[in-house]
Amino acid sequence: MKYYHHHSKPGTEARSGAVRDSLLAPIRETGAGLRSAAVSAGFGVGLLGRALLLVHRLPRRLRFALDAAFAAGVKALPVSAVVAFFAGMILALQTGIELRRYGQSDLIGSIVALSMCREMGPFMTAVILAATVGSAIAAELGTMTVSEETTALDVMSIDVTDFLVLPRIAALTLACPLVAVFADLIGIVGGAAVATAHLGITQQSYWIAVRESLLDSTHLLPKDVYVGLIKAIVFGCTIATVSCAAGLRAKGGALGVGRAVQSAVMGSIILIIVLGYVITWLFYFLLDG
Repeated sequence: MKYYHHHSKPGTEARSGAVRDSLLAPIRETGAGLRSAAVSAGFGVGLLGRALLLVHRLPRRLRFALDAAFAAGVKALPVSAVVAFFAGMILALQTGIELRRYGQSDLIGSIVALSMCREMGPFMTAVILAATVGSAIAAELGTMTVSEETTALDVMSIDVTDFLVLPRIAALTLACPLVAVFADLIGIVGGAAVATAHLGITQQSYWIAVRESLLDSTHLLPKDVYVGLIKAIVFGCTIATVSCAAGLRAKGGALGVGRAVQSAVMGSIILIIVLGYVITWLFYFLLDG
């Protein structure tokens, strides 16, 4: 009796392996991306925790922190002013078109003021700071990391978190709410310009509506204002933490510094959007009343 052994062609197994690898490649890439994001998030949270534990050392670096806050604010003011002014104009124009159909044009001042103070002012300021100051922090610390300057600080027993990270977090945490208040005011002024020029609303009635919408006799600051300030403080701290973490994890020379800047800006903007929603939900739904 003869037995015949059927052998598969040599290329069949190779082709099936290639197909299997091509099918599994997206899963591997997704897993690697999630793992990298988790590691980055853990590093950033740990960095912020160490900075908070060292906050009592801030007075020794207070001058540098104040200089950095001033530089961040000055750098962001021109762009923030232009963006906020036109954002207020667009908001007033778009809402005014609809409100005029229902004879409610007098509400434009309230809508612009509440929108700017509650959400748009802090959000625009944070995005601008992430693109300007956050990218600069990531590039600066990334260059120091790839050139092993941070390693030299460790050799000299100088705490990198205390020396480099803490002043920058303090600077942006201080600068962001200040610039946000400026953006709020400029945006409301932009809305006033459109309300008067195109919607037939007098300056007096517009500013009365603004004052009434923001007036609160039960708190030191109106709720919409202090919630916006809390958002700006959280956004500033987040931008500085993400940017410092991205810079300190940079590797691979100039290309690595570029990737660190990209990661810092993208991560900051995503967290700004997410945290903005969370803070709004917290104060206007969970803690309302």
